[in-house]
This record gives sequence, structure tokens and C-alpha cells, in this order.
Amino acid sequence: MKNIIFFLFTFIVFASCKKNVEVLPVKTHLEIKENVNSVLNNWHKAASEANYKIYFDAMDSVSVFIGTDASENWTKEQFENFSKPHFDKGKAWDFKVLERNVYVNDSKDFVWFDELLDTWMGTCRGSGVLVKIDKNWKIKHYVLSVTIPNDDITPVINIKREKDSVFLSQYKK
Repeated sequence: MKNIIFFLFTFIVFASCKKNVEVLPVKTHLEIKENVNSVLNNWHKAASEANYKIYFDAMDSVSVFIGTDASENWTKEQFENFSKPHFDKGKAWDFKVLERNVYVNDSKDFVWFDELLDTWMGTCRGSGVLVKIDKNWKIKHYVLSVTIPNDDITPVINIKREKDSVFLSQYKK
């Protein structure tokens, strides 16, 4: 009988103990998209203000930047080296976002996006990937493309033909 009373007493004490568990709200897709838009907007703003530190801090340490030239497939370090002289002159580039689409994966730690940009080159497209590292979104991969209207593609192809053949020769055996 003493064992039963002891067991019941112990059970009641443990059952009545309330654990203080803090439940953090799960970020909604909308909140994630707002955060990512903020990161990307600040990244573009940093370039327009030639703020080298903010611009490159937004990129992951092993990120990739693919530019408009076929040879521009840069690691972060290579892109920093290319960009530094432009930032040092006090003006890098000024890309204005016209529209952006952001997509979020199910685990909410990875996003991809595409954006339409107004740039010194005319209308361009940017696209890329951001990953959540600790509590921060970092740009992992960015691709910048010059847009060419379909009706104008033939003359552009003809202009590119000679330089493309020289560039492609390094890939042909």
C-alpha cells in the first residue's frame, strides 16, 4: 500500500510539473519573402552607394556571381577582386528592381528568385539563390543577364559570332 501511495504521489508531482518551453512562431512564406527582398534591395543599394563591405557581406563565403560575359563565372573572392576598383572609385553600379519573384522551399531555409532590373545596360534579369545561415539570409548564387528582344536576336547573334568562336575554341578538342 505504501508503494502505491508513493507511486501515485510521485506520478502527481511529475505530472503537475510544467515545462517552460518557448515556442517560436514559424516564419510564414510572406515574412521570408519580405526578409529576402530586404537583403536583395540592400545589396543593390550597397552597390549604388559603393559600399563594398555591405555588398560583399550579403554574399556567402562560397557564393558564385555569374555576369553577362561568358567568361564571368566568379567565386566570391574573384568577384571581389574584379569589383574592388569600381567600389574604390565611389560608384559601382546602380540596378533598380522593376519586379521580383521569390520562391521558398518547404523547410524555409532556401529561396530562389528572379528579378527584372533597370540598369546602365538597359533592361536586365537577375536570378539567384539565398540560403539561411544561422539567422541570416546569404546570397549563394547570382546570375545577371542582359535581355534581348526576340525581334533583335539575329543581329545580336551576328555581332557575337566572332568573339563566341574565339571563346568556344577553348572548350573544343
